[in-house]
Amino acid sequence: MSRRLVNLTLDTLEDLPRPCRQCVYWELDPVSAERACATGDPGLEKEAWVSQTLLEWGSCGKLAYVDGMPAGFVMYAPPAYVPRSMAFPTSPVSADAALLTTAKVVPAFVGGGLGRMLVQGVARDLTKRGIKAIEAFGDAKAGERDDDDERAGTCVAPVDFFLSVGFKTIRPHPRYPRLRLELRTALSWKSDVEYALEKLLGSMSPETLLRPVRPVTATRSVEN
Repeated sequence: MSRRLVNLTLDTLEDLPRPCRQCVYWELDPVSAERACATGDPGLEKEAWVSQTLLEWGSCGKLAYVDGMPAGFVMYAPPAYVPRSMAFPTSPVSADAALLTTAKVVPAFVGGGLGRMLVQGVARDLTKRGIKAIEAFGDAKAGERDDDDERAGTCVAPVDFFLSVGFKTIRPHPRYPRLRLELRTALSWKSDVEYALEKLLGSMSPETLLRPVRPVTATRSVEN
């Protein structure tokens, strides 16, 4: 079984699950999102948001594929690009963090570690860009019927998902706590070792790297 992670682009946008491809819950403020769903084209609004974010800020999503099939995705951006973020009771997002908005794994692939793989991909990307943390709003009542906020039940990931991939609650709330993941803790052990080796090698002079290693002479014990 092969697994790969790719950036969200205008081409890979079409591989999102159909309901998510047409959803603008995060991309627009509540009033504009409701208007787009009622009388506009939410799919076109979604594409416009991704295009603008890619041009102005850079990569804003990751997709996971298993044997060539889309199996999950996450989307993220600075809170200034996410109008919905200010509508939560536990806002605002911290100034040093990017906001992870949507995280979803296709039911057939749940339990295979794709959620952690996606979050680690985001962490590596944001670390290179100088961002220190990821924050997210979790749904503490995911799966329960909520007629007052029907879209939130599918667009806000469960708190349990975020906790399972290393997030910690920084602002509690009975429905929408805000959680945070320090990016260094999101990286795998292997990535940490590679990073340490790069730092070590980068601090060594060329003379040190090219210096021959003196052979070690074996000693033999003498028995009396």
